[in-house]
Amino acid sequence: MYDNEIPLKKRSPLYRFFEIVPGLLSWGSLLLLVVLSLFNPLLAGIYVLLVIITAIIKAIGIAIHTMTGSARIQKAQAIDWEARLSALEQPGKEYNNLKNHHNQELGFSAHIDNLRRISAAESSYPKPSDIYNAVIIATYNEAYEILQPTIESVLKSHYDPQHLIVVIAYEERGGRDTEATAKRLKKEYGNAFRAFEIVKHPKGIPDEVRGKGANITYAAEYLKSWLNKNHIEFRNVVVTTLDSDNRPHPSYFSYVAYEYIVHPNRKHLSFQPVSLFLNNIWDVPAPMRVVATGNSFWNIISSMRPHTLRNFASHSQPMEALVEMNFWSKRTIVEDGHQYWRSYFHFKGDYEVIPIYVPIYQDAVLSDTYIKTLKAQFVQLRRWAYGASDVPYVATRVFSTKPRAPFIPSFARLVRLVDGHVTLASVSLLVAFGGWVPLLINSEASRSVVANQLPEILSVIQQFAMIGIVITVFLSFKMLPPRPSRYKRHRTVGMVLQWALMPVIAICYSAASAFYSQTRLLLGRYLDTFDVTDKATVATKAKAKSAE
Repeated sequence: MYDNEIPLKKRSPLYRFFEIVPGLLSWGSLLLLVVLSLFNPLLAGIYVLLVIITAIIKAIGIAIHTMTGSARIQKAQAIDWEARLSALEQPGKEYNNLKNHHNQELGFSAHIDNLRRISAAESSYPKPSDIYNAVIIATYNEAYEILQPTIESVLKSHYDPQHLIVVIAYEERGGRDTEATAKRLKKEYGNAFRAFEIVKHPKGIPDEVRGKGANITYAAEYLKSWLNKNHIEFRNVVVTTLDSDNRPHPSYFSYVAYEYIVHPNRKHLSFQPVSLFLNNIWDVPAPMRVVATGNSFWNIISSMRPHTLRNFASHSQPMEALVEMNFWSKRTIVEDGHQYWRSYFHFKGDYEVIPIYVPIYQDAVLSDTYIKTLKAQFVQLRRWAYGASDVPYVATRVFSTKPRAPFIPSFARLVRLVDGHVTLASVSLLVAFGGWVPLLINSEASRSVVANQLPEILSVIQQFAMIGIVITVFLSFKMLPPRPSRYKRHRTVGMVLQWALMPVIAICYSAASAFYSQTRLLLGRYLDTFDVTDKATVATKAKAKSAE
């Protein structure tokens, strides 16, 4: 029987070797520059130039994808996804009504083609009236002021609330306050949906890492029993996992239901919205705004590259598939990204993530004090960077004597996975300081034209990089929610000046968190506790202050 879990304690020698690989390559890329600078400054210069050229090519692609992705998201938000979903109820009739229409709306021609296909084989496709969206909202110790707006956003979505099943998955470790919050929400929203359930995840269950994966899996097991009891087929349910601070776009559930229905291979799919960290963006300190906006842009970019798209944070997957693969991993603190690989190998490579071009809005990191916020941001990023722990999981399956998926596409995915983690750790350092290293540690480097000119080349490249920053500033302002009345206009000026922090953020947060996580993995000092990110609001901060 196929084992799709991560080893919890002892690793095989091969698995342990691949745990070392990301950190070895990241540290090795820096050490290589030092060694080349000592013995051959010319090669050191060429090495740095190759890194810089590669970074520039990637940066150009990033800029293009950011602009095109932002435009696509705006167009997708303007679509009446409820009308498109409703059209699938009677596809033949709607096809005859719309087939001669010439609509410039995003994806309209594909919609007409979907109606044609479904009307020709209606028995192979579920009806929208048969589909339910189940929403599992994970919480540890978040306040009512964080959770209530999330549930309210689900209720105010354009999807029929009688086809929404909401499950609050809360931790026993969260204490009495968390349980009281869950019961209060049950009392307030218990009759607003098809069902509103609260599920307490007990502490101390054997063979579980303390984290979100174990919590939502426990809740999903309860959901499985509830569906059986209420005679709702698993194949008619799509499950979305939300964090406590998530606010889905009003059309999200209709959009997901539409995409689920029109794809014949629906069980082997998951659906990934664009996570935008903008809920409290006006309230957080400047470094956190840069990180949050950068992460938002990266999620936009990822949506434009479906062949490399992975599960991240909130995502949706068919209940039928989740039951078959025993839901999410309970042994990792990065259950979202790991779910891609878990699904990919479970379905023997026949698995795809479908981009959903509407956002789920999330909170940027914000704690009680400035110092705590800076620390909390690093804790969040090091957890994300611990996705490097997927490398051994993937590699041991790619090189298995009994592979679960085709070798070439699986190997290509492994290479991209390793490259992404090594790039995150080392490239910003090589670009920022690589040009000076040969000159600083080898007096003979000044005789090498390449090595001697590297600082000037870097200066020119940094001037070109300003173009990218200007584009970033422009797009970030288009994404911003309206400025709250509690802030004066000078706050907007700070939103521009903050981008001067970008190089510092790239090194102090992105690179440092990646090296931290990869080094822990390299040394076998595993991160086995999900550190919940502080996501306060103005209301919760004021409440905490008044309680002092």
